[in-house]
Amino acid sequence: MENPIVSEISLVPIKPKYGHIAFASFVLFDALYVSSVAVYTRPHGGIRLVYPRKKNLDVCHPIKHELGLMIEEAITDEMQRYELI
Repeated sequence: MENPIVSEISLVPIKPKYGHIAFASFVLFDALYVSSVAVYTRPHGGIRLVYPRKKNLDVCHPIKHELGLMIEEAITDEMQRYELI
């Protein structure tokens, strides 16, 4: 069985403010750790991920839309598992 693309998902719920509900971290391809990803709710359901920035420069973010959707789906599943959304 192939390893999952997104693994070791960790969620830190926060007091909701302007739709911001949590921070997430995860491992991609068993090789890259990504942290400090902000999780926001969408007005019509679902979540939106905001990747870390430093002085208006992106620190990291998915280049391919499909990878971004896979990450979002994995985090959504984890949030539903713990009833955070």
